[in-house]
Amino acid sequence: MLAGGGLLAATVPAVAAPAAVDCAVTWGSLDKAGDAAVGRRVVDVRAGQHECFDRLVFDGQGTGADPIGYSVRYVDVLRQDPSGAVVPIKGGAILEISLFSSRYDPATGQPYPALPAVDVTGYRTFREFKVTGGSEGYTQAGLGVRARLPFRVFQTANHLVVDVAHTW
Repeated sequence: MLAGGGLLAATVPAVAAPAAVDCAVTWGSLDKAGDAAVGRRVVDVRAGQHECFDRLVFDGQGTGADPIGYSVRYVDVLRQDPSGAVVPIKGGAILEISLFSSRYDPATGQPYPALPAVDVTGYRTFREFKVTGGSEGYTQAGLGVRARLPFRVFQTANHLVVDVAHTW
């Protein structure tokens, strides 16, 4: 009887534990920039939450692979371009995002539709996102984050992605 019970127990498959997610990052928090000469129009922005980071995605016009020029850096104070006025933003640290994307149609001088507001309420790292201004062919935005955490910037097709890690 004991031998039969042991055989029965051996045929029951073990339930695998869920795989642990490795959130180790090597991104750093230094300034990042790319394709400064490219002025592709940015038409949308949205945010998402991931297990290891919060993500902001800017969509470029069209579907081509032309990059979106950018500069992303931590600043002590967010100043609106071109006025220089201080822009209050929630968070323990501020990322200034400059996109080489005109806010105005060069043919007519009329402004393009504004980028939408992005609600980051309840996000683990993001605190507030604001499109703050821009001039001379670029658009400026601010991203308030919980602390000065590592971030990365990369492009896929017509998207510019900014990820900010939850931890070091």
